[in-house]
Amino acid sequence: MTEKEKMLAGQLYDPSDSELDQLRLKARKLARRYNMTDEDEREKRYKILRELLPNTLEMPDLQAPVYFDYGCNTYFGKCSGANFHFTCLDVCPVHIGDNVMIGPNVIIATPMHPMLPEERNCRLREDGSIYNLEYAKPVTIENDCWLAAGVIVCGGVTIGEGSVIGAGSVVTKSIPPHSLAVGNPCRVVREITEKDRMEQR
Repeated sequence: MTEKEKMLAGQLYDPSDSELDQLRLKARKLARRYNMTDEDEREKRYKILRELLPNTLEMPDLQAPVYFDYGCNTYFGKCSGANFHFTCLDVCPVHIGDNVMIGPNVIIATPMHPMLPEERNCRLREDGSIYNLEYAKPVTIENDCWLAAGVIVCGGVTIGEGSVIGAGSVVTKSIPPHSLAVGNPCRVVREITEKDRMEQR
């Protein structure tokens, strides 16, 4: 297996692999270009996002600045978007559904590091260069979710359809559908029901 294949499979891999280096560099250059555009430069922004997020069919509404590790491992559904300072460390696949609202300063972080220091620490190659091993776990945010400001979503988490994650929450475990969940670590407070409807029926 290549290091990229290991990475996407959630196995230990070498992030200093040359193929991965080039993919990260491309994503970061594209994100930097996007972050230098203005909101009225729609066509220019669209072209950059099309290259940054090649596996997304409908481009999301992203307020600059944004940051991606790879971009090509992130999949947005329809009518989704993120406010300022969205960071997506998409080492493993990140699936974001339809109608997902992402507040400012939200981080999705799929990378993981081994618990044992001897597996986590830097290693020395025969040529004298240094490397380490890491792995990652995918993240899924299902349709119709809202992640409020400052939410951190950790690797291996699925946020169920229609859920709301309160501001500043750190999501370390999966959240069931139609839940209001808050806190650090994030916990379900209650189910979201018809009682929460604000418009007249």
